[in-house]
Amino acid sequence: NYFYPDLPTGYQISQLFYPIVGEGVVEVEAEDGSFFNVGIERLHLEQDAGKLIHDLSPTESFVDLNRAGTALMEIVSRPDIRSPEEAVAYVKKIRTILMYLGTCDGDMEKGNLRADVNVSVCRPGQYEKFKATGDFSHLGTRCEIKNVNSFRFISQAINYEARRQIEILEDGGKIDQETRLYDPTAGETRSMRSKEEAMDYRYFPDPDLLPLELEQAWIDDIRASLPELPDEKRRRLMSQYGLSQYDAVVLISDQAKADYFEEAAKGRDAKLVSNWVTNEVSARLTADGKEFSENPLPAAHVAQLVELIETNVISSKIAKEVFDHVWNGEGSPAEVVEKHGLKQVTDTGAIEKAVDEIIAANPDKAAAVAEKPQALGWFVGQVMKATGGKANPAAVNDILKAKLGL
Repeated sequence: NYFYPDLPTGYQISQLFYPIVGEGVVEVEAEDGSFFNVGIERLHLEQDAGKLIHDLSPTESFVDLNRAGTALMEIVSRPDIRSPEEAVAYVKKIRTILMYLGTCDGDMEKGNLRADVNVSVCRPGQYEKFKATGDFSHLGTRCEIKNVNSFRFISQAINYEARRQIEILEDGGKIDQETRLYDPTAGETRSMRSKEEAMDYRYFPDPDLLPLELEQAWIDDIRASLPELPDEKRRRLMSQYGLSQYDAVVLISDQAKADYFEEAAKGRDAKLVSNWVTNEVSARLTADGKEFSENPLPAAHVAQLVELIETNVISSKIAKEVFDHVWNGEGSPAEVVEKHGLKQVTDTGAIEKAVDEIIAANPDKAAAVAEKPQALGWFVGQVMKATGGKANPAAVNDILKAKLGL
C-alpha cells in the first residue's frame, strides 16, 4: 500500500519474494587505487512514483506525475560501504555499468539515476563483529535518505547524517529509524516520516500479474550478447596498450572517452594519447559544459598531434599551442603547424648560433655554470625564448652541455 499523492493508484507494484536478479558482488576502485567489494543483495523491478515539488510556492506543494507507474530498477547493496568516499565510488561504478549496458543514461540531474542512502554509525570494533557473524545487532539503527541525485549531495548527506547520529548517541540519546530527505541548500537532512517496517507496507499479491518464467536459453542469449563491461575493458586496456591502472580507470569511467582513446591510439604511443584524451580534450569539454559524447574534435586529430610529437616535428610544449588552434577549428594539427610555422627547429647549426649568442652575452653566468650545474636551466629557457619555443629541447641541452663543459 502506498499513501502518497505521487502514485495515484494507492499501491505500488514491486517484486518481494522473487527479485529478477539475485545476489552478486561489484568490484569498486577506491580513491587510492585499491579495490573493495560491495555485495549486491538483490535487483528488483517496481513502479516508480511521481515527483513531489515543494520549492515552487511557499504555501503549496506540486506533483509531477510524468514518471508515475513507469518501470524502476532498484539495486539493493549490502552494508559493505564504510565512508562517503566509498559510497560515491560505488554509485559511480554502478552508473558506469548501467550506461555500458544501455539500461540507464545515468542522468542524475533528471532523476534517471537516484540513490536512497542508508546511514548508520556504530562503536569501534562493532562493524568487525558484524562482518564476522553477520549479526545486524552489532550495527547502529539506520536512517534512509531518499532520492539523492548527485555524487556531491551523496557525500554531503552522509557526512551530515553521520555527524548528527554521533552527536545524539554521545549525548545519551538513541537513533529513531526513519526516512529523511537531504536539503542541499541548508546542507542538512530532515525527517520525512518514521521508517516503515515490512508489516506497515501491507504487501499483498496482485491478482492481475501472471507469474514470470525466464527460460535459461533466453538468459544465455542475453549473457552471450552482453557488451564489454567496464572491468573487462580496464583489464584489456592495461594489457593491450600497456596503460597504468589509473589511466585505464579514468578512460573506462566514460564509454565515449574509452572508445575515443582506442580510435586515436591506433599505431601511436598509447600513454601519450591517453594523456591528451584525459587531460587536454577532457578539460576543454568540461570548460565548454559538454559531455565527452559531444566531443567535436575527431580522434584522428589527436592521433596526428601525437604523431607530430613522436616524429619530432613539434615539441610537447608547441603541441599545446597547436592544440589550441585545432580546437578553435583552424584545421588538422599538420595544417596548423604549416600555417603558423610551428615546426620544431632541429637544425643544430641554427641552435648552436643561438647558444653562442646567449653565452657571449652572459659570460658571468656561463662561468658560474661549472659550479652550479642547475643554472643550465636558465640557458635552456633563453635559447627556447630566442627560437620562439621551436628548438628541439634535447638538442638544446646537448649543445649547451658541450659548450659549457658540463
